This record gives sequence, structure tokens and C-alpha cells, in this order.
Amino acid sequence: MTDKPPRRDEIVPDVDHPAHARTKPLLRHRRRPPVGPLQVLAAWLGAFLGIALVAAMVEVLPRLHLLVIGSFGASAVLLYGAPRAPFSQPRNLIGGHLISALVGVACFKYLPDVAVLKEAMAVATAIALMVATHTIHPPGGATALIAVIGPPAVHDLGWGYVFPVLTGAVLMLFVALISNNLYQRGSYPDRWD
Repeated sequence: MTDKPPRRDEIVPDVDHPAHARTKPLLRHRRRPPVGPLQVLAAWLGAFLGIALVAAMVEVLPRLHLLVIGSFGASAVLLYGAPRAPFSQPRNLIGGHLISALVGVACFKYLPDVAVLKEAMAVATAIALMVATHTIHPPGGATALIAVIGPPAVHDLGWGYVFPVLTGAVLMLFVALISNNLYQRGSYPDRWD
């Protein structure tokens, strides 16, 4: 008996079988393209400026009832860290947050006062509507959930919750249009539709 680990070809034999043909590409090591310092700086700068702009607007214009909601952090990861991803495109960002905010408020206001029902229904319905409208933006799930489980300040806004959500998303998109094009030479967004 040897302590040497088995070779890859001993674990995954090179056989000619339809099932193996489908899984073999998944098992290969793929090299990731290198990430340059300008790309890292643009992602950092975009995230910093996007969140800072939303937070500054909250401080400067308190009468507008703007909010920094947790899902903006996740949107920042997509917008500035993975700007070419389908979920990072403007339609997905704006549409996903809009649908999710509306669904979250509706679930909070109109469903029976059963927390589990409201929370699950808000997220599931937001996802279903984002899928149906081709506006999937994963942070939208959190936007819907925040409308249900958020603090009284969120609940007091009622339908007004939609305004700070959309305002924040638009401000972050504005920053993305600038910061993402620093290193991609005008290639963000990939599409507007």
C-alpha cells in the first residue's frame, strides 16, 4: 500500500461514455484570465463611490427618506466587481430592484401577519417576477425581504419604500457607467434591453 494519492486518470478514467463526455469538461482545470491592477482599482473605486454617493444623499437630503439598504452592497459586488455579468446590466439592476420593492411592500401590507409567510412569499414572488420579466438581479431578493423584515422606518414608508430603492439603484448605475468604463474602454453596459 502506498501513501501516494491516486492520479487524476485513476480517479476519472478516460472512457468513451456519453455521461462521461458531458462531465469531463467540468473536471478540467481552467485558467482564469489575469486581473490587472486597473480593473481592481476600478472595482474598488466604483464600489466606494457608489455606496458613498447613496449614503451621502441619505445624509444631505433627509426629507427624501432615502435609505442605504443591505441589498445595495450585493448590487455593488455585481455592478463593480462583475460588470459584464448578465445580472449586472442596467435593466436587471433597475427592474430587479423595482419589482422586488413593490412585491416586498405588497407582501408586508396585504398578507396575513405571519412572518414566515410574508418573508417567503416576498422573496419567492420577487424571484418569479424577475424571471418572468428577464430582470433577474440577485440582490432584489434582499430588497423584497427588507421590505418585510426591515425596521419601522422602512415599514412606515409603505409604498414610498420604492423611491429610495430606485434612487439608490440609479445612483449606483450612474457611478457604474463611469467607473466600469475606466478599464473597459466604454464597454459597460453590455446591453440596455
